[in-house]
Amino acid sequence: MKKVLVTGAAGSVGLSLIKYLLSEGKYEITALDLKTKNVYKRLHRYRHRINIIYGDVLDRNLLEPLIKEANIVIHLATCLPPLAEYKKALVNLIDYSSTENIVRAINYYNPKCLLIYASSTSVYSKDITDIHEKLRIGDNRYFDNAKIASEKIISKKVKNYIIIRVPLVLGDLRKDPFIYNIKGNEQIEVITKEDAGYAFCACIDKFNKLNNKIINIGGGETCRCSYNELRANILKYHGLSWKYVLTLVFGEKNYTSPILKDSDDSNKLLSYRNDSLQSYYMRQKRRSKNRKLSIILAKPFIYFINKKIKRETKYE
Repeated sequence: MKKVLVTGAAGSVGLSLIKYLLSEGKYEITALDLKTKNVYKRLHRYRHRINIIYGDVLDRNLLEPLIKEANIVIHLATCLPPLAEYKKALVNLIDYSSTENIVRAINYYNPKCLLIYASSTSVYSKDITDIHEKLRIGDNRYFDNAKIASEKIISKKVKNYIIIRVPLVLGDLRKDPFIYNIKGNEQIEVITKEDAGYAFCACIDKFNKLNNKIINIGGGETCRCSYNELRANILKYHGLSWKYVLTLVFGEKNYTSPILKDSDDSNKLLSYRNDSLQSYYMRQKRRSKNRKLSIILAKPFIYFINKKIKRETKYE
């Protein structure tokens, strides 16, 4: 059995990935994440089926023995916006320094190991883009800068790697963090955590075709809309949350999830798409059926967002 180490394993994509790896029945899985109450709760159900290590990917004494034994490392650990856009030192530590630790350990102890790295499509400078477009680097682009720097050190120093740029991920809003700091009129492409998790899993079997490459994954035509449309539907089916209100009042709208001209190409190779925005909305409606008060409180916000959508449509 191939041994797979997953960092950031308790995140939304990490948990979906673990489910798919287990369903393949051919991997010995080690999940690495910090020990918090929430992380423990999310990983505990798998305790008899995978190896669970609670610890920090920055801890070399912990990380190096794990990488020595691994055939594949899937590096999902990250610091997400909006926090990542305000805490330069933190995002550099969690994103870049952790990647540097993994790269160093692979080179010293296990150079044949395959590293699959989760980057972000927010690194692009254009709203409609593909893998060949210019990347966006700026003094205050802490998250994007850390992702680009991580990609560079991987491509320069790791023999076997696949870099996957991931758009805005739609998860279970009761449990998974959501990025609200996007401009309302921006056209976006998203992906569900289930489809993203499967894409990472499918990359292993396509190693020969993807080795030393960077690819974009995304939900495609059925997962594209304006951010205002997505936001209105999230409020409709999940209701109002404090995180949404705080971002609306204080958050800068500086995250992007552009339309991907080449996400169909990655899907042809990996066949990871199973969801659409509509299937996600219906799933979220079932998940949030007990949030009746929050859904009622969201109605005024939905009304004003829909007015904005009508104005935008009118002047297109």
